[in-house]
Amino acid sequence: MLKLHPIDGVLLAGYLLFLAVVTWRTRHEARGDEGSYLLAGRRLTLPAFVATLVSTWYGGILGVGEYSFRYGISNWLVFGVPYYLAALLYALFLANRVRTSAVTSIPDQLEKAFGRRSALIGAGVVFVMTVPAAYVLMIGVLLQATFGGPLALWILVGTFFSTAYIAFGGFESVVRTDKVQFVLMYLGFVLLLAFAVIHSGGLSWLKGNLPHDHLTWNGGLPVAAVLVWYVIALSTLVDPGFHQRCSAVRDPGVARRGVLISILFWVLFDALTSFSGLYARAILGPDANPLLSYPLLAAKVLPPGVTGLFLLGLVSVILSTVDSFGFLAAQTLGRDLVARARGTHLRWDVRRIQWGLLASALFSVLIALWKESVVKIWYDLGSVGTPMLLFPLIASFRKKRWFREPWVSISMLAAGISAAVWTFFGSYGTGYPLGVQPIFIGLAAGLATLLPGYIRQD
Repeated sequence: MLKLHPIDGVLLAGYLLFLAVVTWRTRHEARGDEGSYLLAGRRLTLPAFVATLVSTWYGGILGVGEYSFRYGISNWLVFGVPYYLAALLYALFLANRVRTSAVTSIPDQLEKAFGRRSALIGAGVVFVMTVPAAYVLMIGVLLQATFGGPLALWILVGTFFSTAYIAFGGFESVVRTDKVQFVLMYLGFVLLLAFAVIHSGGLSWLKGNLPHDHLTWNGGLPVAAVLVWYVIALSTLVDPGFHQRCSAVRDPGVARRGVLISILFWVLFDALTSFSGLYARAILGPDANPLLSYPLLAAKVLPPGVTGLFLLGLVSVILSTVDSFGFLAAQTLGRDLVARARGTHLRWDVRRIQWGLLASALFSVLIALWKESVVKIWYDLGSVGTPMLLFPLIASFRKKRWFREPWVSISMLAAGISAAVWTFFGSYGTGYPLGVQPIFIGLAAGLATLLPGYIRQD
């Protein structure tokens, strides 16, 4: 259990007070229309866009710490480089189109291009992919390490707190808190890495106290185990968080520039987190809990007060994703799925989304308690959801239709079912059949069932 100095507790309490104030202010300032509640009035500036996109994408910070503790510098090649490449593709080919399409969500885009059936399937996929299960699990683990007690209790407490403050303020409250969380996440890890170097030494000391595999490009893992993440990273192209933020900017140019600038910030943050993970392995030794490597390192090398600042940064990283993904899941369930299924999705109703927020929070808790592995949740959801959305969503932005609607729906279902079956055998059977990762099966099945619906362009 982590032991906090009273000054660290004061800092954490002050942060909770800040979130409460933001909640109260946005509750009274938000206008009662859909564009304001879901997209902050489509008036995001470049700095606000970068702050909310950068901070939201790093909610899995404890999982990053776990991976870098176990496999060293390969963390950068698994959770860094493939996502930079995917984000670059998004900036070059999708960011402007998302903003100019003038739709609110991914299901809206699918309905515009292919019809209601594809939109309903897409809404179901987006809901499952945005449920913040991995992130509420991390909040629970962090609270348990700090205060003790059962993990299930702290998952419930963390989920309630991290989603309650966005119920009234909508996307505007998400953006306001993300601005502060962006600063805290960088400050926290700059302090952690600096004090780790002061505590133990520089690169020569680090090299002498790490296993050899930790400084190799693959961390001792099979090549396929690294390369598969370059395919999973394609989930960025169908990421609802990217779509929402690009839809909320003032003009298309902000969307493209914002994603490109964000990539630079992600490179910097990955440098901080990867080297912090290496120091955690070298200083704490192999027997430490990998999932808690960052807070355990902080307790070892940081003085009181600075420890509280780092924990604020750690909590900020996670909360920025929990609130963003929880809000997206609520919007998808309440507006894009339930209301669309009833044929009333054009009628704006904030209460429907608030009920969706409650449902997504409960679903998050169930998945977190079931899986109890951050990386496994990412892997399974990405392997099933990405093949279902990738080809249809890319095709939807073309002015002339590429595929007939019935085949789009069939393709999405075929991709999801095949990938889910492969995932089930991998998790509960004797391993993935034929040794093939489920995302490849899903992509192959989706493409094979989509091609018969191709419309010849004259």
